[in-house]
Amino acid sequence: MCFGLFTDVDAAKVLTQTPAFKTVSTGQQVVLGCNIQKPESYYVSWYKQVPGGTPQYVLAFYHAYSSPEFGAGFSSDRFNSKATSDIEYQFIIKQAKTGDTAVYYCRTWDDSVSEKNLICKSSDETAEDPQHDVSLWCKGLVLSNQTFHISSSLSIQTSDWNMNKVYTCKVSLGSQTAEKTINKSGCPAEEQ
Repeated sequence: MCFGLFTDVDAAKVLTQTPAFKTVSTGQQVVLGCNIQKPESYYVSWYKQVPGGTPQYVLAFYHAYSSPEFGAGFSSDRFNSKATSDIEYQFIIKQAKTGDTAVYYCRTWDDSVSEKNLICKSSDETAEDPQHDVSLWCKGLVLSNQTFHISSSLSIQTSDWNMNKVYTCKVSLGSQTAEKTINKSGCPAEEQ
């Protein structure tokens, strides 16, 4: 089995994973490392991605706690995480199975980029015509170096938009969440 690792790079923080590749036999323990560069008060989350598939949230762990939180379908029977310091985290597969072959990567939240990476935009060129809807777009750039681009749109009535009603865009990944409110005065059509 071959395990690939992925380095998560964003504007303010570089997460370094080791080793780059790891090959083990079925039944062996797998230990993957993640250095988060600086101490912080956020969980370190681990994800599994099989070729052609979407990333699956496996677990999240914080060095001051005794056990990780697990994603759906993953449990302490097979997986664990620990920290050897406040910046060195480990992801552990207790006994490797064929289905564990994948790319694994770690991530953590970064306050300096989370809010900036939520962008709201409205398309209200027809706002004077009550027969047309207004489209609201929310884009979240959650990770970089093979960035996940998450986008969503919502069509609302022009009358609601013109009344300056507030809508909330919420982007979640693992145990972290960022949100931004959208209304006509706070997010005009020309905002990029």
